[in-house]
Amino acid sequence: MVWWQYSLLFLAVLAGGGLAQYGEQRFRAYLPVLLSFSGAYLLAIAALELIPEVFSEPGTSAGLWLLAGFFVQLLLEGFSQGVEHGHVHTHRGQGPGFAIQVMIGLGLHALLEGLPLGSAGDHLHQNHLLVGIALHKLPAAFALGLMLYGSGYSKRFVWGCMVIFGFLSPLGAVLGELLSIDPLWRIRILALVVGSFLHISTTILFEADGSHRHGISVKKFLVIIAGMAIAFITVH
Repeated sequence: MVWWQYSLLFLAVLAGGGLAQYGEQRFRAYLPVLLSFSGAYLLAIAALELIPEVFSEPGTSAGLWLLAGFFVQLLLEGFSQGVEHGHVHTHRGQGPGFAIQVMIGLGLHALLEGLPLGSAGDHLHQNHLLVGIALHKLPAAFALGLMLYGSGYSKRFVWGCMVIFGFLSPLGAVLGELLSIDPLWRIRILALVVGSFLHISTTILFEADGSHRHGISVKKFLVIIAGMAIAFITVH
């Protein structure tokens, strides 16, 4: 990875945090639309590029690792409170323990998803994965900021959490480079990340118009189509 790729991951988080602080009332209404776009892009990139890649090598047990990633993400959301797909559950009077719990869930996922970026692989695939991660980090950081501010934490504390969150995926990429991950384990880790992406993206799309409606609005349907179309165009 080069400097602009690390910067993109970090700045996506800072942008989400900035919107949560300075533009909550203006941009909160756009959170479901942004989530729908990022979820559609993630799902399309996974289906069109990442899943074929993880199943291209025999003997990797890719299917098992993909399922493991799905269920690991399911467990991590017990810590993160569903921030990855836009849930904002405020808890006033919880103290720093609640924020630390949320950061553990988000942080482990962020660190893990950075590992395939830093290991050897096709640069085009790496860039698509990079864009997918950045796209879902921005709304996740926005939701995290709304949750922390709504729970009564100070601006300094919230921005400290944002900086940590922003550094974790680049840190994972650096570890991937330094560890020189074996190609077999790179595929397994990528399958683990793809499994978590499938959980996040499908949850976002299932909840696209809220949990109390069956169906989807025309606007969000078009946003989902746009996300998938852009993924298709960039892959091909």
